[in-house]
Amino acid sequence: MMDAVTTPAEADPTTGPTLVFETKSQDHSVGEDILGILTGTFLVSLGLHLLHASQAVTGGTAGLSLLLGYATGWPFAVLFAVVNVPFALLAVFRRGWDFTLRTVVSVALVSVFAPLHDALFPITGLQPLYGTLAGNLLAGVGVLILFRHRSSVGGINIIGLEIQDRTGFRAGWTMMIFDVIIVLLGFFVVPWPNVVMSAAGAVLLNLVLALNHRPGRYLGR
Repeated sequence: MMDAVTTPAEADPTTGPTLVFETKSQDHSVGEDILGILTGTFLVSLGLHLLHASQAVTGGTAGLSLLLGYATGWPFAVLFAVVNVPFALLAVFRRGWDFTLRTVVSVALVSVFAPLHDALFPITGLQPLYGTLAGNLLAGVGVLILFRHRSSVGGINIIGLEIQDRTGFRAGWTMMIFDVIIVLLGFFVVPWPNVVMSAAGAVLLNLVLALNHRPGRYLGR
């Protein structure tokens, strides 16, 4: 979200005056933030629904919650909310109350959407590789939308954003490192072919973030 502003530059004696395009950051409105967060959390939760139907895992607290759900049988919505509590405390101290409150709302919305998908969109006969890749792609786009509205789905997202802001090392790469570790833990819970598919899906999710969420590329706030 940015406005293009033209300003005259010094005249070139051979070609005459030229125009230079400058960009000016423009805040999102409250309505845009609400719609963005609703859209982002819907896409994330739908992606996780596809992953669950594929018996796949992914990275971050969502992937950790899926793993715990496979191991214990507890509902994903409950696990996802509980796992994110310590990261919410971290967000208060490192990212401020505005970001934290938006993240808490986003985590709550993903937890609310999860049982709705189960009830309204039951999935049978899903090809696992398709479900794994499509689920991670949807989740990646959803997280990207949340980042651009100063929110996240908690967990490793917060750590990745903090490292990116302080060092310039892209959040997507940080999240990919953590996600690989979480996906590898899947060997203890799901069959190895599912873990291999999950690893490919986690790479796809983080590529979406690494290639599209760079410092200075997106100026809307």
